[in-house]
Amino acid sequence: MPVTTGDSQATVMSFSDFVELHKPQLLASAVPERFWNTLFEKLKDEVYDAGDNFQIICEQYVSEDNDEDDGADDHGWKVIVYTDDGISHTDEKNIFLIDHAWTFRVRDARQYLEEVPGLLERMTALIEVSTAGKSSDEQNEAVLRKMWKYTQTYSFGHLSEGSEDSMPIWYVMDEFGSRIQHSNEPSFRTVPFYFLPRQMAFNIMWPLRDLDHGEEVTRDYLPNVRDALVRRARLTPWIDDDLTDVSCEQTEPDMSYFQAYRENESLPNLDVEFPPVPTDRSLKVYMDYGKMLKDHLTDPRFQLVEDITQADVIWTHRHYKDFKELSEEFPGKFVNQFPFEMTVTIKDLLAIVSRRAAKKDQSQNASQPSPKWLPVTYNLQTELPQFVSYFQHREAQGLDNTYICKPWNLARGLDMDITDNLDHIVKLPDGGPKVVCKYIEDPVLFHRDDVGMVKYDIRYIVLLSSVKPLKLFAYNVFWLRFANKPYSLDHFDDYDKHFTVMNYREESPLKQIHYDEYIKMFEKQYPDFSWDGRGGEDIFTMFRELFEAASSLPHPRASAPPQSRAMYAIDLMLKWDKNDKGERYMQPQICEVNFSPDCDRACQYHPFFINDVMSVLLLDDTVDKHVTLVS
Repeated sequence: MPVTTGDSQATVMSFSDFVELHKPQLLASAVPERFWNTLFEKLKDEVYDAGDNFQIICEQYVSEDNDEDDGADDHGWKVIVYTDDGISHTDEKNIFLIDHAWTFRVRDARQYLEEVPGLLERMTALIEVSTAGKSSDEQNEAVLRKMWKYTQTYSFGHLSEGSEDSMPIWYVMDEFGSRIQHSNEPSFRTVPFYFLPRQMAFNIMWPLRDLDHGEEVTRDYLPNVRDALVRRARLTPWIDDDLTDVSCEQTEPDMSYFQAYRENESLPNLDVEFPPVPTDRSLKVYMDYGKMLKDHLTDPRFQLVEDITQADVIWTHRHYKDFKELSEEFPGKFVNQFPFEMTVTIKDLLAIVSRRAAKKDQSQNASQPSPKWLPVTYNLQTELPQFVSYFQHREAQGLDNTYICKPWNLARGLDMDITDNLDHIVKLPDGGPKVVCKYIEDPVLFHRDDVGMVKYDIRYIVLLSSVKPLKLFAYNVFWLRFANKPYSLDHFDDYDKHFTVMNYREESPLKQIHYDEYIKMFEKQYPDFSWDGRGGEDIFTMFRELFEAASSLPHPRASAPPQSRAMYAIDLMLKWDKNDKGERYMQPQICEVNFSPDCDRACQYHPFFINDVMSVLLLDDTVDKHVTLVS
């Protein structure tokens, strides 16, 4: 194929080149092969000929619940076949392009509406937002809220997972595509399609059966969802449906759910005789974990080596999987990971195992659904109907319904959404696996002299020496992360107001306060609360209960190999709660647990950090090592 780019590449591309480049897409989207050549020609020349074959019509009707502010309840739209001879599903010419009116990532949506000329006007018209008497900001808010009834998504699977560019891309089809209505028995299929030569995305549509003149064009909004109850939950943006009869109760999945995460990870052979840690020489450490840790490992009891085969200790940021070989072939080696530690580092599993720690109310012979330190969390892949029921129950009671939606396995605030819009939440599974957690609407705030009262979170490092018996330490030095704008429960897409991870964002300033300085400032701001008293104690209790719960069942849900040691970062917040007497207290809330945490700041401000960590985990030396035994 000639080496050209953009429009020139599309012009000179042959049909065989097109198929070679796009066959995986064509097959994955189940585009019938009879349409491929026509699709190629229309993509190459950007032929939008749907208007020659179809017509958009507006039907007027009277609604008793007409909302004048919405402006869309007195009519409905549909697309019909316009050609006299109808549409044949076997005619190879009958595949059509649909343009995208707006393409965005969620974090950029508001900025695009504010800055792209004509976009706000087009979107208010397309999704029928009333503009009468509304400022531009009010129109933006209305569009951002209502757009989820119209959005679809795609992502670039070839990009490295966790990169900014791999995050889902959302789009709104043009006025023609957006008027095509849903049907459980659709007459057409539409799918997104990325045309590589132009580096442009379109939607393509083709008939699933023959249609006569005047017949309606419909599509299934959920073509890959078969479960009837899940379809009901997923269709709530378009079809009013009361799911409050669905139980909100959550049960722990069976062993197969946990097994699915193993990814060829083997379990150690615990029948092997494991030698003790050598004490007559320094321990040889192979460290694949960044330059900063290496530079600061200065304790003479440890010796860095470049050859992993010579090492007593393997300290790596990559996931280690062959625990069986390690136990049988190298029983004297240690590794900085536990088998299936994903039970705490993957967010859906973290919620599952944390719920084991829920306390039983002896007076009522009932259990809390979650421990007080775990925000209510639902898995949007497996528990969506239960969540919709939970949301609707809270809505009926007038309770706050703000949530933070997180990918299962990403950190740094990537692909996270905060919203109180059920339509938004219900659409998010289209962009990949997510959990939805109750947003902490009343967090303990911190006063910044330069900003005001801001949201913040706390990162602790915990050191796990053993699972059976549980031996867990908390590092006494912790780290603070602050938002850059005063907190309020609105403008959820304002990153500097609602998120605290600033060290990966060039455009956002990073506020630094050391832990000892923070404690003094905290106790000055909240003189009725002692950090070294109940505050720290409750945090450490949360750590202990989490790891007790995570290790309470036998492998593969948990395992206890003597060769494993681990360091995790636990991110938490404090929220205001009330006890039985109505007195306010600060309740720790776990946000996430991170494998292979970034330790550059720890080493930069506390040069002894990695020496402490290695001494505690490998030599059981806790004297003057800045740790507290949690369990």
